[in-house]
Formats: sequence, structure tokens, C-alpha cells
Amino acid sequence: MAEQSYPEHTVEKIGGTSMSRLKELRDTLLIGDRTGADLYGRIFVVSAFGGITNLLLEHKKTGEPGVYASFANASSDHGWLEALDRVSQAMRAAHADILEHSADLLQADEFVRERIEGARSCLFDLQRLCSYGHFRLSRHMMVFRELLSGLGEAHSAYVTALLLGRAGVSARYVDLTGWRDEREFTLEQRLQVAMEGVDLTSELPIVTGYAQCNEGLMAEFDRGYSEVTFSRLARLTGAKEAIIHKEFHLSSADPGLVGVETVRKLGHINYDVADQLANLGMEAIHPQAAKTLRQARIPLRVTNAFDPGDPGTLIDDAPAKATGAEIVTGLPVVVLELFEQDMVGVKGYDAAILDVLARHNAFIVSKNSNANTITHFLATSLKRARRIESELAALYPSASVTARSGAIASAIGRDLKGQRVLMRGLQALDSAGVEVQAAQKSSRAVDVQFLLHPDDLDRGITALHAELIAEENRTSIAA
Repeated sequence: MAEQSYPEHTVEKIGGTSMSRLKELRDTLLIGDRTGADLYGRIFVVSAFGGITNLLLEHKKTGEPGVYASFANASSDHGWLEALDRVSQAMRAAHADILEHSADLLQADEFVRERIEGARSCLFDLQRLCSYGHFRLSRHMMVFRELLSGLGEAHSAYVTALLLGRAGVSARYVDLTGWRDEREFTLEQRLQVAMEGVDLTSELPIVTGYAQCNEGLMAEFDRGYSEVTFSRLARLTGAKEAIIHKEFHLSSADPGLVGVETVRKLGHINYDVADQLANLGMEAIHPQAAKTLRQARIPLRVTNAFDPGDPGTLIDDAPAKATGAEIVTGLPVVVLELFEQDMVGVKGYDAAILDVLARHNAFIVSKNSNANTITHFLATSLKRARRIESELAALYPSASVTARSGAIASAIGRDLKGQRVLMRGLQALDSAGVEVQAAQKSSRAVDVQFLLHPDDLDRGITALHAELIAEENRTSIAA
């Protein structure tokens, strides 16, 4: 495949929550006051409409089963059929709120019917095939998960193209999902083939966030796949900037928690800070997508999709011009502690623990150790942590292994040197009546973490933000 050159352009991603307000996006971000050539020179990668992926797979937060989970857990009956019907109804309801012209509604309805019926036939065939002893359903489940994931993005991209076409925009629907495509491609090849012949000076590509490829995006990235597609497309086309549109500005803390009047928009951070945020579950961008953009030297911008006049927050490799905390955030964790009196001077404990954590797919937020204790702070369920606890106790019968609920509040900044963030944070938390169970500051001075009781997390974040960020604002204004 010959390489294609592209004129100067941006690659932009819209998340699912924002996509559910697509008519507003048409009037602000997608079209707004743009006319003629100003409409183009952009590529949009879209997620499924809000809630659709939960119905297709499983609810991201509650775990409530969707089509995938229903099929996986009860493959011998047809309970998944009802789940698939709910997806069809939700898709139709989503585009009925967006599309106004009857012809567009008919096309969207037919698109949903064709994709849902295709998935239904595929699942019946898979169920029938796996009724024979030589075939195992477990071997096909990841492929099935990939197929389902593509349904949501295909629908939203198609509807977006219809909506923009009706408004006079030359929008091109770009389907990366591999639907009824027998060819095998790597992700790079899939993107190259899909973009062949696209004229960015006169067309507005609307690209599915899911891309079917040999690597299998779901297996490695699960629901982070759309940002991986977005970043790889930006690299492939040589975008001057990659932009993620969210429904809020990246701020110094959750405004609903610390108050709208006290937060400040970040404006400019680097990829180092973005990595720390992702580690604490507050992803500005998936770490692997950030890596792709960083290595390609493509700056990333995170904007509020509904505030198109604001430049948002730029994320690049630039160091901070001034020291200080830039954001305070946190998350609940499980504190997994292994105490072994005979650990001193003996190698292998850490490696064995990491092996167990990896097998249970437990994400490590942070860790610390001393002569006879290794503590991991995990973003996982307490139920899973109990299984890990039991396995480690069997592995080290003379050790004391405990798992308990906790929370980490963290102050993050590009450069915290000379700011006494650890001491000031401890004092602020003490003044707020928040007990600190542990605290640590990394030698690179980009984050400081405080281990709290889970019930104290919100109060802890508020107290730290008031001292480290709001107070700095007041001081700089006074100066």
C-alpha cells in the first residue's frame, strides 16, 4: 500500500457522553459558524452514543450484563436475545432524538436493523457450533466482544454523517469495524485502506472509534480502544494536533466536589502529568494512546466540546514554567499488605507477589516497602483482593497477609520541587480532621500521595485543593 500525503489537519475524538448531545455538537463544534473550506481539514473519531456500549458488553461501573455478558454466562439459552433487542431499541431511540428528516430516520433504522440482525445470526451460529464437543465457546468470546463493540461506533458514525450531510456538509462515513469484510489487516493497514481517496480539503471523515484488526484492540485495550484508534490515525496522517473533546474542561479538581468558584482550568500540562492522572483512574487519554502521540511529537489538546471558543488544555512534552501542584484527585483502593519477619535480606518476595497480582489482573496504583513489609495499593474489587490474599497466604504460610479498603488522594504537578507539598498537605489534612494512614513523595517530584480512610477521600481532596491550589491562586492574585 502506497503512502498517502495529507494536507495540514487535526484528528479529533468525541466521547460517548458528548455524542449523546450530537445536535448541540453540530451547532457548535462540528459546524458552528464555519463555512466553506473552514468546515474541513479535520478528521473526527467517534465513540458510541452514551450507554450503548454498556448495553452491548456490560455496564462499566455496575457490571450489569449486556449482550456479551448475557451470552457468556448463559450460552445455552437465549437470554442474550432480550439484551440484543434492548440494544436495538436504544440505538433507534438515540438517533430518533437526533435526526429530523424522515429519509434520514429510515436509513438509520435500516442500518440498525441490518447490523443487529447480522449479530443475531452470528450468535445463533456460534451457539450452534459450540454445541459440538470439539468447539469451545471460550475460544471465540474475544472475537465476539470485538464484533459487538463495533456495532456501537458504526451506528454513531453513520448517524453523524447523515446529520451533517443533511446540513450541507460533505461528510464521509469511514467504517473501520470490518463488517462483512473478509480481508485481514493490521491496525495500520486498516487505517490506510479506510483513508484511501479521502480528500481532507473537501470532505469531513467521521471515523468509527473501533477498528477491527489482527492485533485485536479489545484484548489489549478493552474500552480504551477508541483512543488508540484516534492516536494511531493521528500518527498515520501526520496530524498537526490531536484533540479530545469532553463534556467538561480539565480542571484542578472535580468542581462538583471543591466548588466551581475555586477550581481552575489546567490550560497546559505535559504527558507526565497525564500519565499520573491515568494511574489514578482520571484518564485525560489512555496511556498507550498518549505514548503514540508523544513519540510522534503530536501535541494533544483536551477541550470542552460545548465551549468551542475555549482553547482547552494543551498536553505536550514542555516542562513547567513555574513549580507547584496543578491538580488534586484520588480514588478508592485496596491496601494489600504482606508482613514477613524473615523477609530481611531474602530476594523473591516482590516478584512472587507481582506474579499473583498479574494473574488476577489487579491494577497497581502505588506500592511501598520496608525491611519486612511490602504494601501494594490496588485499583480492584475487595472480592478479588480477598482471592489474592488467600493465594499469598498459602504461598507464604508464615507471613501475615491482609487486604483492606482505603483511598489515595494525590497532588500532581509537572514540577513540585521546593513547594513542601508533602508537609503542607499533611498539615492541611490534619487541620481538616482527616487522618493520614501513610504518605509518600516520589523523587521525581511530580506527585505526592496520601493514604486515607475511604470515607475521608472527598474531604481530603477538598482540603488539599484549598491549601495547594486555591491558596496559591489567592496568593498570586494578591501579588
